[in-house]
Amino acid sequence: MFARTAVLFCVLAGAATPVRAELPGPVRAMLEAAMQTDDAKSVDAVVKAAKATQPQDSAEIDAMKQKFDDTHKLVVAEKAENERERVLAAKPLQLWKGEGEIGAFNSTGNTTSAGVSVGLKLERDGVYWQHKLQFTADYQKTSGVVSREQYLASYNPRYTLSDRFYAYGLGQYENDRFQGYHSRYSLSPGFGYRVSNTDALKLSFEGGPALRFTDYIDEPQATTISALGSLDLAWKATRRVSVTQQASAYLESDNSTFTSTTAVEAGMLKGLKVRLSYRYEHDTDPPDGSRRTDTLSRFTFVYGF
Repeated sequence: MFARTAVLFCVLAGAATPVRAELPGPVRAMLEAAMQTDDAKSVDAVVKAAKATQPQDSAEIDAMKQKFDDTHKLVVAEKAENERERVLAAKPLQLWKGEGEIGAFNSTGNTTSAGVSVGLKLERDGVYWQHKLQFTADYQKTSGVVSREQYLASYNPRYTLSDRFYAYGLGQYENDRFQGYHSRYSLSPGFGYRVSNTDALKLSFEGGPALRFTDYIDEPQATTISALGSLDLAWKATRRVSVTQQASAYLESDNSTFTSTTAVEAGMLKGLKVRLSYRYEHDTDPPDGSRRTDTLSRFTFVYGF
């Protein structure tokens, strides 16, 4: 009698304990569809929603999420390795990207003025090396007389030492007779530090010694040693608008040079944007008859390729 009662109690107890149901089909299908996109942010959002509606199935949802995370890490690592091998195997003339810039203006009235600004930038990002080439030219006539003629060309290689630190080199040529020189060559090696290197914000500082050769118009040629410090900032404020800031300072005993270029860019069409920029240049002791400070505002169209 006692045995029968014990068996009956066990049967009733088992019937009273509900068997946990599997994750509902629509919820499972939603999770699997999100995981097939390989978009980690989308998966996190779907997992959060699924756990809010099916808290009793959190363990199974977490197991699916863990399996996705493990697979996703392997996929990301494989893609990174494939990209690394592709970049290492690229030839010197491959992987370059750049942008061309042009702007012109014309005014009439008390004075007749016409001018043009053109520029070209090229960049190549490798696994260890980054190369930057830049050329700009500004030419202006006022009442038939040339009032501005300025050219600049530079080459800036960087070698990555770590995620933050890198070594750099700089070779630069300038021509600006209104600042009192036919040509000025600058050479500088040094080190840089990346404060931020994300798609939204890039900020780096550089510093090192510099050697400058200047061919003055009315004075003898001069070779000077200076210290160079620079800042490079690129901030993507919105999806279409970005702000850039480049500044440098050549510090020496006789004539120090400070430059700053601030620009705001707005995207228009694919590959095309407009740029409004302001350049400031100041020499503490320029040649006699030359201005200490020179500024230039530009409105240009920029096409990336």
